[in-house]
Parts: sequence; C-alpha cells; structure tokens
Amino acid sequence: MKKTFVTSFALAALVAGLSPLANAQNLAIVNGKAVPLTRVEALSQQVARSGRQITPELEKQIKDEVIAREIFIQEAQKQGLDTTEDFKVQMELARQTILIRDLFTNYQKTHAVTDDEIKAEYDRFAAANSGKEYRARHILVEKEADAKAIIAQLKKGGKFEDIAKKSSKDPGSGAKGGDLDWAPAGNYVAEFATALTALKKGQLTDTPVKSQFGYHVIRLDDVRDAQLPKLEDVKPQVAQQLQQQKLVKYQDDLRAKAKVE
Repeated sequence: MKKTFVTSFALAALVAGLSPLANAQNLAIVNGKAVPLTRVEALSQQVARSGRQITPELEKQIKDEVIAREIFIQEAQKQGLDTTEDFKVQMELARQTILIRDLFTNYQKTHAVTDDEIKAEYDRFAAANSGKEYRARHILVEKEADAKAIIAQLKKGGKFEDIAKKSSKDPGSGAKGGDLDWAPAGNYVAEFATALTALKKGQLTDTPVKSQFGYHVIRLDDVRDAQLPKLEDVKPQVAQQLQQQKLVKYQDDLRAKAKVE
C-alpha cells in the first residue's frame, strides 16, 4: 500500500513538472485539445512571406486566428466533414500543390543564377539593342487621302502636335501630339521603320506610309546612339528572367523524361 502511494505521488510530481514545458509548447487548450505554437509560427511565416511586418498587434491577430481555426475544425470534424469524398479530393489537391511548390523552390535554391550568366545575358541584350534610337511623331489615319491632306496642311505651317491630337487614330500617341518617344527602328513595323530611317532630323514624310494599321504621316525629331541601362541597374530583373527561364526548362525536361501512357 505504501509502495503504491509513493509511486503515485512520484508520477503526479513528474506530470506536474512537465506541465509548464507542455504549456510552453502550446498556444491554448481548446475543448481539451492542445493547439501547438508551431501553428502560430507557420502562419506568421506565411504572412511574412507576403511582405507584411509581424507587429505585436498582428501577432495577436494571428494567435486569435489559429484558435478560431481550431474551434471551427473541431466542429467540422464533429459533423464528419473530414470524411467526405470531396474533402479527400481537396486535401489531395492541396498536398500536390504544396509538394510542387516545394519542388520548384528547392530547384531554384540549388540552381541559382550566377553573375557570369547575368553578365552574358546582359551582353546579348546590349548587342541586340545597340545602334540608333529615333525620337519620332506620327499621325495615323484610315484613308490615304486624309493622310495626303494632313501632309499638305503641315507643309503650309500646320502644327503637327495639334493635328495629331485631333486626327490621329493611334490612342497611345495621339493624345501626346503623336509623340512616340525614343525607340530603335526595330520596334516598328517594317514599312514604318524603312520610312523613319530614311528621314533626316526635322524632316517630314512627303507621302503617306501605308502599314497594316493604316496610313502614317511621320516626322523625325531627333536621332541618338542607343541609351542602354547599366548592368547594375537591371541586374535584379535579368536575374529574375534567367531564373524563370531555368525553371521553365526544368519543367520541360521533367515532362520530356516522363513516361506517359
């Protein structure tokens, strides 16, 4: 009898000694079920990844959310909603989404873009975009006769910007007086580019330029050597683009290697 009492007393003391540690690992006890603090940590990390700072106020909201979820989950389980076929399908889809996300995240960590790759990509871009840039204006109309009338009007002293705002069918440049800003000739359709590069600074096209969009009246305002951004200014964008290209290739390689019957 004495031995049993001592054993029971020792067990009670052990449980009492463990309780503070157990409570420290839990956020709360909801209807007798422990809610671990790891859920708070996981949800906090998810919120932080979205760019939000975890303030004391937000941390309290997260804790309240975790407790509310446990309450709702318990009720859903009580109603047997976790045993339905739809629930099982949704859980499987969620499992797949998480696994695929982790697969791609892990690939990006182990196949990071190098500085040499970024430099090589920038050099290719610079080579493809070197040369001249043109500052031009244009007026786009549907009929050749209208374009000819506009050219005649301009040669008599009409103001290009005013006519463009009034008559141009190009919604992008028309409101800006026909201004197309700086761009290489390669940015335009072939007919437009050919006419543009044949002009001298300040010159207007003598005849309408026909393209798939209609008839253009073009004026060349200025020419300069291409202005390319510095590598350090575009490095993050180049790295992101290369990382995306690597990920797409990885996905394509996995599809190509898979045996699908």
